[in-house]
Amino acid sequence: MWSPGRGLLAAAGVLTVTLLTAACHETPTVAAAAGVKSSAAAYTAPSGPVVALGDSYTAGALLPLDSRATLPGCLRSTRAYPALVAHALRVPLREAACASAGVKEMTGAQRTYLGTYLGTNPAQLTALAPDDRLVLLTLGGDDMGFLNVLKECVKLSFTRPWGSPCEAHYAPGGHDQLAAGVTAEAPKMASVLAAIEARAPRARIVVVGYPDMFPQSGGCWPAVPITNGDVAYLRGIEVKVNAMLAAAAKAAGATFVNTYAPTTGHDFCTPESVRDVEGLVPGSLALPFHPNARGQQAMANAVLAALKN
Repeated sequence: MWSPGRGLLAAAGVLTVTLLTAACHETPTVAAAAGVKSSAAAYTAPSGPVVALGDSYTAGALLPLDSRATLPGCLRSTRAYPALVAHALRVPLREAACASAGVKEMTGAQRTYLGTYLGTNPAQLTALAPDDRLVLLTLGGDDMGFLNVLKECVKLSFTRPWGSPCEAHYAPGGHDQLAAGVTAEAPKMASVLAAIEARAPRARIVVVGYPDMFPQSGGCWPAVPITNGDVAYLRGIEVKVNAMLAAAAKAAGATFVNTYAPTTGHDFCTPESVRDVEGLVPGSLALPFHPNARGQQAMANAVLAALKN
């Protein structure tokens, strides 16, 4: 039986395929087109390439895709924050990030988006070299299946639009499965950061947090069909994820870049002209619940600001 939740999810799926097709045929622009205007002299620039590791937030899925990429299935974009940072620093970019990557993809090969047809990404840590000087990493969301959680919350919102059905689903009896997942991710991140340091001992490791996805109060159901109560719950989980990443970076002697603060007030409920993160049905070229070009620019600016220190 058709339901509003299924219909919206199906529409988002069709839109994603449409955007993917368009992005694959769009000629990529240089990183400067996204608006990062800076001189390399203002930053502590590395002597070698910027190495980008992580998931779709690092790859910059569909903004547009880089038609020169040898592995289009990773959905890497010329407008992702690592490309913008590399352009601002006037150094090359060595891209290993891939959509849907988690901790295990750091040390194991990954079948890419659309799998058989678009190739396999090697273990991401193999992109590192002993003389690398700057490594950028956003990681963790896919390990916790956060996009699948959002899809589940969308479906559940139609059962109790004025309640918190998603929180009830993931935190029955007070046992919060998502919060437990964040806790379980911490030692995995510590292992990843230690492995990066072992392979690139001279590199500055920069852990880049996730931007603000959710409004600070209320919601925008049914435009983004997640109830107000569940928006508050999920916002709390995202805050925990960023806190975990910050703590892991500090413990490893790495740099944590807070992209949540500069994107607050630019969540998926704000107007298209303002928002940095898209909702279920994107209003610009981006995957659902991912940063758009404006959001990737904000993330790049936060990284560049951190590199001044």
